Amino acid sequence: MIAEAGLAALWLAAALALMQLAIAAIGVRRVMAEPDFQTELSGHLLAAVRPVAIVQGVLALLAMVLLITVFVRTDMSVLLVAENSHSEKPLLYKFAGAWGNHEGSMLLWVTILGVAGAAVAIFERSLARATLIATLGAQAMIALGFYAFLLFSSNPFTRLDPAPVDGQGLNPLLQDPGLAFHPPTLYIGYVGISVAFSFAVGALVTRDVGPAFARAMRPWVLGAWIFLTLGITAGSYWAYYELGWGGWWFWDPVENASLMPWLAATALLHSVTVLATRDGLRAWTIMLAVVAFSMSMIGTFLVRSGILTSVHAFAVDPERGSFILALLAIYIGGALLLFAARVGTVRAGNTFDLVSREGALVANNLLLSVILGIVLIGTLYPIIAAGFGTQLSVGPPFFNKAAGPVALLLVAIMAAGPLLRWRRDEAKALVARMAIPIAATVVALAGFLIFAPGIDLLPLLGLALAAGLAAASVAPLWGRNLRRTPLFTYGMVISHLGIAVSLAGMASDSAFTQATLVAARVGEPQRVGPYSVTLDGIAPVIGPNWSALEAHLSARRGSGAAIQLRPQARFFSNPVTSTSESAIATMLDGQLYTVIGQPDGAGRWQLRLWWKPFVTLIWAGGALIALGGVLSLLGRWLRERRARGREAEA
Repeated sequence: MIAEAGLAALWLAAALALMQLAIAAIGVRRVMAEPDFQTELSGHLLAAVRPVAIVQGVLALLAMVLLITVFVRTDMSVLLVAENSHSEKPLLYKFAGAWGNHEGSMLLWVTILGVAGAAVAIFERSLARATLIATLGAQAMIALGFYAFLLFSSNPFTRLDPAPVDGQGLNPLLQDPGLAFHPPTLYIGYVGISVAFSFAVGALVTRDVGPAFARAMRPWVLGAWIFLTLGITAGSYWAYYELGWGGWWFWDPVENASLMPWLAATALLHSVTVLATRDGLRAWTIMLAVVAFSMSMIGTFLVRSGILTSVHAFAVDPERGSFILALLAIYIGGALLLFAARVGTVRAGNTFDLVSREGALVANNLLLSVILGIVLIGTLYPIIAAGFGTQLSVGPPFFNKAAGPVALLLVAIMAAGPLLRWRRDEAKALVARMAIPIAATVVALAGFLIFAPGIDLLPLLGLALAAGLAAASVAPLWGRNLRRTPLFTYGMVISHLGIAVSLAGMASDSAFTQATLVAARVGEPQRVGPYSVTLDGIAPVIGPNWSALEAHLSARRGSGAAIQLRPQARFFSNPVTSTSESAIATMLDGQLYTVIGQPDGAGRWQLRLWWKPFVTLIWAGGALIALGGVLSLLGRWLRERRARGREAEA
């Protein structure tokens, strides 16, 4: 009865989403038509719609908990469990395996969507009542479409009769602790963007685009951006060590599907900050909210439409893709029509000079939009071309050459932005403030040209600009009383510093990585970078649901102590799959990355070895970016809480 209870919870949640949408639609229409009674009427309507949103979120969460329960219990009478689990699978992967498939991942999406709507209903108090009602209605409209998708196209609780003795197992590439962390963080980010979209729709409906609306929306945008950053960073490292190819970003279409919303959310975050604090960029903020949600919907379509073949993709069913495409057309098309109809009512807000912090933020947003356009075109163009019978691929060379220079220009403007004054500034004053960052860039550039000649141009510029951005990132703290500096200022500093750290890691990986592919005999040393790696032997290993051949490697750097590495070639029986499990030794100045391949029949084993200087800076920087976001969120919350306290005392 657990599966039936989960399905019933989904149907009830869908019914409540429909009720929530109806109440909000009727309510907004009446409130807008009867302005004289707006305060009293909106209060009654909000009191009616809030409990519906909360109960809907609870029911969606209940459905997800019940799906996890049937996976943990290995209930093979549920089709989804039989197709994606196995009795011998470790408990962690039974738990996380609930969303390691198409239907379960969509239920997780809907669950987070429902819980987010409930959170808006519970915690949002600063938004105008009519706008909040419209926002909850927009959120219900999004949820209703995805409930329909689950119930009519991707039911996770379908029964199987007769039940098989055991299941087909989970894709071995997903049998990793990353499955418990990466999808949920990404989905929270995606859904956070949907909340920002709902806020934008609500503000357009009620013609309430202003600083108060932006201050209410900003925490949701910032929260979504934090989780997207964490999800992308974790996913990058998971693919790096799990796939065994030695790279941290392949420009895979599904990787791009997570990057595009992040780029749009980054632009939206800066725009909404300008609107909240300086009452500028009103139309920009609304448009970016629509674009960011569009990118999350396109990402969902790419992963689940069946038009892509990728280790990241879930579905291979074009009908499901058509359903999502229809939802995308309804939501995004409707929002664009609403924007077009109401943009004339959105006032321009305060103006500013080109040389100002607002001007730098606009330039940043434009460059982020250009990068987003490059990634979007490079991702979709092969798909469109295939529809016309032309097979082609767009890979890393295109993205690196097209987006790389734009990204470096973006970094340069990012360095200058925090050093500019609001409203207007002087170019000469900016140059004076930028003296140390410019000097750091020039010194770094000269140093690499002298001591590491032969580096390609883009990595060289990336390393130099990373040094300049690092110096510029901490510049807002110069001469300030650090104890009295707001927490959100520290957040900005740390996030920008994280960009510099990640950029340094990316450029170092591109400039300094050394790799070798050899056929090694036992006892025969191999060189890669500063290390000598020796194959000491091969031994069989038995895991909980796999067997493996494990290479015993000893790595030495000069006369230092030996480092032991144990890469494996694993074999899974359910489903029948072979995987390469890399072994990585992490040092302060980089990582030694090793993979064991197949024997050649002559007593030799294929070994792939990489020495990757400072590659860990990529993920350390990602963690710093997210940490800065957390500090900014906490700082804004504490500031608003103190402001409310002072108002209450007054």
